[in-house]
Amino acid sequence: MHTWHWQVWNNQPYLTTSLLAEWPHGFFTRQAWPQTPETLVSALSDRAAVYRAKQVHGNLVLGPEDFDDIGAEGMTEGPRPEADAIVTAGANQSSWVCSADCTPALVADARTGQVAAVHAGWRGTALKVLPQTISRMQAQGSQLEDLRVAMGPAIAGGVYQVTIQVAAEVGRTIGPDHADPNQVVAALQRWPLAPILPDPQVGRARLDVRRINALQLEQLGLTTEQVAIAPHCTYQEPERFFSYRRTREKKVQWSGIVSV
Repeated sequence: MHTWHWQVWNNQPYLTTSLLAEWPHGFFTRQAWPQTPETLVSALSDRAAVYRAKQVHGNLVLGPEDFDDIGAEGMTEGPRPEADAIVTAGANQSSWVCSADCTPALVADARTGQVAAVHAGWRGTALKVLPQTISRMQAQGSQLEDLRVAMGPAIAGGVYQVTIQVAAEVGRTIGPDHADPNQVVAALQRWPLAPILPDPQVGRARLDVRRINALQLEQLGLTTEQVAIAPHCTYQEPERFFSYRRTREKKVQWSGIVSV
């Protein structure tokens, strides 16, 4: 069983997991706002280059070669490229994503030391952004059995109300390929540890995005021992996390990991 631990840097808490103990990493909280990864990386490493993209709720995966020159402060010299996942290619490179209900996922390879950071909201999950990231890592030499995936604080399935159409679009990535969205949702509600839950409102369902991502990984061939999911909900813990669904504020928490 993977454990989660609170760490403190400059009087600001951040979350780590035993699954990624070999890699400097952290899921930061609202207490770190408005600092950016160029500052927050100091909590993890004193010399890692910082890579972060302009997130667009897609499934594009970038590597360091897709960025303009990284300056001394970690800033790119040009506009940030658009992507929702960044994979490293060498040591002392840090990948970052921001979120405020969407799932932040940090991926690491126990053999090569390479890492990735992934932003997986419902749209990215419907586009299989996490499997796309793993495919990119495999193209760089990763083997499935060496990968570790930690999903950080995000909105929990029990409180995330979406339309039946959205639930079905995401649900089709792991199973029933019915044309009728109601059939897709009904089928997935019968699964053990169901990734879609009923909602009292007609035409709505509750969607567990992290569970869907975990099932996508399982179908790729990863075991449950290779995956950790943080026991925290951004929506239900306002003292710790920003939640766009709760407040509609455009404020985020950052998650990052450093390659070794």
